[in-house]
Amino acid sequence: MQYRTLGRTGVQVSTLALGTMNFGAIGRTTQADATALVDGALEAGINFVDTADWYGQGESEELLGRAIAGRRDDLVLATKANNPMGEERNRQGSSRRWLVTELEHSLRRLGVDHVDLYQIHRWDPKTSDEETLSALTDLQRAGKIRYFGSSTFPAHRIVQAQWAAREHHLGRYVTEQPGYSVLQRAAEAHVLPVAAEYGLGVLVWSPLASGWLSGAVRAGRPVTTHRSAMLPDRFDPAVPANRAKLDAVERLAAIAEGAGLSLIQLALGFVTAHPAVTSAIIGPRTTAHLDSQLAAADTVLPADVLDAIDAVVAPGLDLAPHEKFDAPPALLDPALRRR
Repeated sequence: MQYRTLGRTGVQVSTLALGTMNFGAIGRTTQADATALVDGALEAGINFVDTADWYGQGESEELLGRAIAGRRDDLVLATKANNPMGEERNRQGSSRRWLVTELEHSLRRLGVDHVDLYQIHRWDPKTSDEETLSALTDLQRAGKIRYFGSSTFPAHRIVQAQWAAREHHLGRYVTEQPGYSVLQRAAEAHVLPVAAEYGLGVLVWSPLASGWLSGAVRAGRPVTTHRSAMLPDRFDPAVPANRAKLDAVERLAAIAEGAGLSLIQLALGFVTAHPAVTSAIIGPRTTAHLDSQLAAADTVLPADVLDAIDAVVAPGLDLAPHEKFDAPPALLDPALRRR
């Protein structure tokens, strides 16, 4: 396992991180499954574990909390808040009122007295940066969080938050968690350069593109990823973007085979090769999945392989841009772009 410094924090984290969105009903994993995944990850040298309140409406945090009991100090623990936690309108967002309340809920579910990294899951256009950063700074000073970061923020919002922290003499985001994979490379155009400029640690989600780069989606074969039932449109061959992804996967699989690698090793090695990236978050459902992904822990892709990947999916290009979650609200709501 390789380790890198998380931004400018001085904290050392593994280049593969364990993501726990599949813990619980979402991934059909039991407590025994979750504990086995944590056991396997820690034994392999993974020391960074990422969850969120929204995963299973708290279930992921609960399963993870029981799995790490007695070894909290062995890992760097991260969670997130912002997405809706129920029907009540104020049980979401990035206001001080909600973040202070929800952190207490997360700490209880995780069975810990602090988290190492508390992340804002999505940019909240209804809440000012000063409001959010002020609350996070106070939580940090209270010892309940060590650091705080953002997740899936557009590049201009990353910059704005850094400016607001300086302007109002508040703590700043020290990490960003963007979606990034061989098939979704738009982060290279804006987010990754901005993160590097501000010295942010970068924790990449979906490096296997929801299973597209795991070997579960191949031409002429039934789709075997469980995500196809959750998100059928993302695997429907009638969708042009999916046909483009399938063509790219076949070409990437050939590159991997020629390099003596699995497709998973190629995909994870590609992500961790970018100089701005600190860790790639893997989200296995089974120990077999975990083992196949751990095989990429020390993968270093040579320049000719990276060049071949560029020829399949151009740098800075998303093959399915509609699948990202960082679009400005005005692109999604017509009322916001009309007087």
